[in-house]
Amino acid sequence: MIFNLPDYVNVVLNRLKEYGFDGYIVGGSVRDILLGKAPHDYDVTTNAKPDEIQEIFKDFKTVSVGKEFGTIVVVQDEGSIEVTTYRIEGKYLDGRKPSEVTFSNKIEEDLSRRDFTINSMAYSHLQGLIDPFNGRQDLGLKIIRTVGNPKERFAEDHLRILRGVRFATQLGFKIEDETYTASRKMSYSLSNISNERVREELFKILLSRKPSYGIRLMNELEILDIILPELKPTVGFNQQNPYHDKNVFDHTLCVVDNVSNVLEIRLAALFHDIGKPHTFTIDEKGIGHFYDHDYVGVKMTKEILTRLKCPNDLIKDVLLLIGDHMTKSRDMKDKGLKRLISRVGEHRIFHLMELQKIDRMCTNPLADVDFFEERITNITRILDNHEAYEKNHLAIDGYDIINLGYVQGNIIGEILDYLMEKVLSNPELNNKEKLIELVKNKYKL
Repeated sequence: MIFNLPDYVNVVLNRLKEYGFDGYIVGGSVRDILLGKAPHDYDVTTNAKPDEIQEIFKDFKTVSVGKEFGTIVVVQDEGSIEVTTYRIEGKYLDGRKPSEVTFSNKIEEDLSRRDFTINSMAYSHLQGLIDPFNGRQDLGLKIIRTVGNPKERFAEDHLRILRGVRFATQLGFKIEDETYTASRKMSYSLSNISNERVREELFKILLSRKPSYGIRLMNELEILDIILPELKPTVGFNQQNPYHDKNVFDHTLCVVDNVSNVLEIRLAALFHDIGKPHTFTIDEKGIGHFYDHDYVGVKMTKEILTRLKCPNDLIKDVLLLIGDHMTKSRDMKDKGLKRLISRVGEHRIFHLMELQKIDRMCTNPLADVDFFEERITNITRILDNHEAYEKNHLAIDGYDIINLGYVQGNIIGEILDYLMEKVLSNPELNNKEKLIELVKNKYKL
């Protein structure tokens, strides 16, 4: 078969050929094309050495940040391409990086060092598909299989265990039996991997079409025990509540699968009920309750996301969503909605509405969620009309009150709080003259 490659990729392959060197696209781009998907980026491998690559592309902008490993980045307006010399890797001493890299002249040797068969294919217009480990066949079988002995591959780089789960989740594939067994037996080795590398794979799983598939795989392979031990108590946890037809873990995965493919919402969905096993009580009727599980969940989630070294802004967004995910009474009026907007912020309020709606939908098939449409309509009206929901939205401020003759001090804050309460219920009062009149009538000089 012939691959239809973008012009900027062909420019690189043709230039290598002109200078007498091999040039292949390799790895994920080959896999994606065979699956009928458009690759996000392209990597090229060649028998040209790094200095030779730089000479060949001397009229291009190049970046040599990975030169010691054989990689030169060739920059073009349409996209940058990593051009890497065929290489053989020495022993892995730390479960992450090889002790040494030796350049090779054989494409097959380069492909043999890669993780999974579906990522160990190369293609050029001249040679066609190079597939020494039957990756195309495994694509057809929809399985994730390591190149060679899985124990050896995972011993080289422990993160490959989690990467296997990630590829299985993204592609909807099954992990081949021998690879599966080795993944489970060696899952403990993920404790030696940096939290940053684990985080990136976890996020890719969460942002896949059906993240529950990957999370269940992580549980089966005992990976959760290592990277998210706080989630394990939810597995199989019976809520003993007539409003819930699922255990905590299954409910959580239902929510994760059904919220939008947005990282902060997916993370909030994953951890929104993580506090339930720690707050479980049973009343005299034998019904289970989870009072304050949202507050406990916020604390636990902060510790998890901090451990994973997530950006502070992301942590803040997720915690706000979890902290307010229980404020879903159908009787909430405008005043309550405005307080809610003030707590979580305009850019998060609709994410919160989505989380609350899906959370309720996943409790049981008869759960009432119709009132969320009215709530979203009311929030949209409040925002579109610029109705005040914070004190800095009032038509007067502390200086205006001082100018009326009131002495600077606690009384100023008390007056602003009073006005805010009035305006929350009656937005038409947010007018400077009306507010001044309210102040004079309530607080005598």
